[in-house]
Amino acid sequence: MTGTVNRVLGVMILTVAFAAMGSAENTKKKANSDIENIGNRDINKGSINFISLNKEIEMGRELARQVEEQSKLVKDPIIDEYINRIGQNIVRNSDAKVPFTIKVIDSDEINAFALPGGFFYVNSGLILAADDEAELAGVMAHEIAHVAARHGTKQESKAELLNIASIPLIFVGGPVGYGIRQAAGLLVPMSFLKFSRKSEAEADYLGVQYLYKSGYDPSAMVRFFEKLQAQEKAKPGSVSNLFSSHPPTADRILKVQDTIETILPPAEQYVETTSEFDRIKTILARAENEKTPEDANRPSLRRKTRTPTTDDGDSNDSPDEDRPTLKRKSPEQTDSPPTSTPNDDQPPTLKRKPAQN
Repeated sequence: MTGTVNRVLGVMILTVAFAAMGSAENTKKKANSDIENIGNRDINKGSINFISLNKEIEMGRELARQVEEQSKLVKDPIIDEYINRIGQNIVRNSDAKVPFTIKVIDSDEINAFALPGGFFYVNSGLILAADDEAELAGVMAHEIAHVAARHGTKQESKAELLNIASIPLIFVGGPVGYGIRQAAGLLVPMSFLKFSRKSEAEADYLGVQYLYKSGYDPSAMVRFFEKLQAQEKAKPGSVSNLFSSHPPTADRILKVQDTIETILPPAEQYVETTSEFDRIKTILARAENEKTPEDANRPSLRRKTRTPTTDDGDSNDSPDEDRPTLKRKSPEQTDSPPTSTPNDDQPPTLKRKPAQN
């Protein structure tokens, strides 16, 4: 009888112990999920990294010099200021420990990449592909997360162990090394592609937090991922090779959605877009339309202009008569330059939280 009682008690004790373990497991918070402490978290604790932050910045500066030697940058100060302002806002709401330099590359390829040390490039094609400011900010938040998590120098440290050189990161497929090749045509090894999935998953996880913390609709990151899949399927080659070789898979999309639902507290409203975003897209689209076609060197035909004749039927060879007639706009038809400043724009479009019943 005593033995039976002891066995029953033993089973009960084990049951309670396992239940307690399960409860502790369920209540254990996911790593780096404390949104309120963004900026004060040590997200790189325990990781292998032989490179100091100062050295990382030096590395990034040298790589950035190479990129800018072989890439055409957008020189419009309005565009530069706008993109930099969005990026710096996200940086302030991230775990990054380095200053950021953000520039726009004149390329219709949908792409963006971040170098170690905070040197960050956004292709004009990416801006044009985004439907709203939140989508653009989502890509930028993902890239800033790569730098905050120091994926570049972590790869460099692993490469050092294997005696292989490393390179930078790139949006949605960016193990160290391939980014520069895509951005500037440099010949670089692709030895670390196999490490990309973990880095990209972490950049997704942190990036959507930074997007939320910056006031944007976090679901914009999911929308842009889905758009990339549809874009490449509908028009192969329109998306960077990095996107197509390491696409935002359904699994990654589901994980981002899970982070939004389980980690991010509900917000009353999010920023989706601004009128300034539309204006920047208009400027870029206009510049894109004015570009010289790639086949500009092909021979072109010059048609002979009909020679005007006088009243008696003779041709009039006067140069002035052959010149085209110009029709000028009246003063009231003349387009006046915009006088409003960014502060005079329409307020941002906000996505409000549905009212609870």
